[in-house]
Amino acid sequence: MNTTRLTVLTLGLALTTAGIAHAHATFESDTAQAEKSFKAVLQVPHGCDGKATTEVQVKLPEGFVFAKPQPKPGWELEIIKGDYKKTYDNHGDKVSSGPVEIRWKGGNLPDEFYDTFVVKGKVSGFDKETVLAFPTVQLCGTDGKVVWDQVAAEGQSAHDLKSPAPTVTVKLATGGDEHAGHMAADGPIKLGDLEISGGAAKAMLPGAKVGGGFLTIKNGGGADDRLVAVESPVAGRVEIHEMAMENDVMKMRKLDDGVVIPAGETVELKAGGLHLMFMQVSKPFAEGETVPVTLVFEKAGTVDAKLAVGTAGGGAAATGGHSHH
Repeated sequence: MNTTRLTVLTLGLALTTAGIAHAHATFESDTAQAEKSFKAVLQVPHGCDGKATTEVQVKLPEGFVFAKPQPKPGWELEIIKGDYKKTYDNHGDKVSSGPVEIRWKGGNLPDEFYDTFVVKGKVSGFDKETVLAFPTVQLCGTDGKVVWDQVAAEGQSAHDLKSPAPTVTVKLATGGDEHAGHMAADGPIKLGDLEISGGAAKAMLPGAKVGGGFLTIKNGGGADDRLVAVESPVAGRVEIHEMAMENDVMKMRKLDDGVVIPAGETVELKAGGLHLMFMQVSKPFAEGETVPVTLVFEKAGTVDAKLAVGTAGGGAAATGGHSHH
């Protein structure tokens, strides 16, 4: 196994969580669909015998692959990588290794407070309904520890266990594309050689002024094009941003020159990578609504589209994984 360390330098947006704290560590959503992306939001309700939690370790089960943790302000990220038992398809690439454990370290979550720890991955390789366990450890101070690693046997309830591991029940996919539910509100849009699809935006928290947007652009022509600008009547301005690793540090930058759409290739704007940032939003995006945008391309011209607003999911994820001041 090898380890990648990521220190969060400056992220000003703390995670905002919803729901009722449970007596043990659980996931905000405990069901996932096979062959789909899933954001595992771990709820940590208390520390160790009154002590503050300083580290959270989560082991990822086989079948939860291509994992990417969400950074937390004030915590260091440690990503432990190893071999998978099987080989998984990642957009045509065969992948047999990746993150197998995530550790948030060096933080301080007092016992009287509640917070969440988020990791996104794909649930893959299942042909029947399956319960995935994510053994979790909380460390508190120099000697405190709480271990959540027990798995209920068949016919047994997790409530019968003293230290149940957080679990997710995998439901079989019912068909359709992995990105279904994140398509542009009026379906794929053609503009010359370009096809725009996958339009989505995250629901925003009350009072928020910054929102994230995502879409996919396919260039079926023989020449490169460029997305040079995006406009929306619901925001003061829309910027194109990129999140990227630089010397093991996640950094964000605004792309003033836009994004190149190479000939014959597809460019995906998604959380944690290239994405749209809606600044000075007039009213927070609400689930079930659509966000109107105008996309301006260097060669193909201009086209209007709509982004379907999905769930907020919590905190930084709603703004593409980082904050703005």
